[in-house]
Amino acid sequence: MGVGVELMIVAGGFIALSNYCMRKSIDAGGSTKAYLMIQLFITFLVSILLNPVRAGDFTWSPSMASFGFSGGLILALMMLCLGRALETGPSSLTFAMLNSSTVMPILLMVLLFGKGFGFMYNSFNAIGSLLVVLGLFWAGWETVRMASARKWLAFASAAFVLHVVFLVFMQWRALFIHFPGEKGLLLSFDSLAAKSHWFMPMVFLAAFLVQFIVYLFSSGKKPTKAEMQYGIIGGVANGVGTFCMICSTEKSSSFELAMIFPVFAITTLFICNMWGQWLYKEKVNWKANAFCMAGVFIGTVDWGSLIKG
Repeated sequence: MGVGVELMIVAGGFIALSNYCMRKSIDAGGSTKAYLMIQLFITFLVSILLNPVRAGDFTWSPSMASFGFSGGLILALMMLCLGRALETGPSSLTFAMLNSSTVMPILLMVLLFGKGFGFMYNSFNAIGSLLVVLGLFWAGWETVRMASARKWLAFASAAFVLHVVFLVFMQWRALFIHFPGEKGLLLSFDSLAAKSHWFMPMVFLAAFLVQFIVYLFSSGKKPTKAEMQYGIIGGVANGVGTFCMICSTEKSSSFELAMIFPVFAITTLFICNMWGQWLYKEKVNWKANAFCMAGVFIGTVDWGSLIKG
């Protein structure tokens, strides 16, 4: 197991903790809009600590800051669509659809940039990805009986597409670090700009500002104590998890790049199912989870080297 996969497993654990904090905030009578506003603001602060402060490098790059801010707008739109999908349809199927989007970024990166930039995709990756998607939908499937099925599908599909775009954005940014000034990346950043530590803070600044505006125009009350408490804890967890995710895109080998996001999705799903069953006595389809795990195993093991060995 490479360092890229290990970092994604850690990232999945922290994001699962962030999801748990959201659930606890809702249980305490809070709203997702208030929780997300607080969470994203704290994540913004954490991202400053983990990036320019930790590195001791406050070099400002307007081009990379703008690039990060653009990614944050995509993230904000994805979260808004996800929220509307959760309000109009089944949550389990919504999250299954969202998580299944994690197998798509590598396909786009292969099509856009190919082997020359380290993106490869083999038959084992394809089989593993297919098993992951089938397992996620199996785990999330439930009978859909809604008058607003079309509305749910529209928002869920929009969240799916935007999530894919955001994940591609994350891997795209890593290419600027490994190939500074290289032609063929659609955009060009010099080495200093590519390594700017303000990318992640700008992502979450943009997402926070959008969520703040949404909350400001949709709620006339101040956040509750529970929303504040769980939003702060969830924001720290989200910040650390996203930091590990970004590090994974930078440190993954060419082989790992095909499966790091599915690994993240499965880790998050597994841990969320654990606390869901343990704390809320929810029924968990562990057979579907095992199906997903098998897909990740098949997709991430270097079978070519094993067979040759």
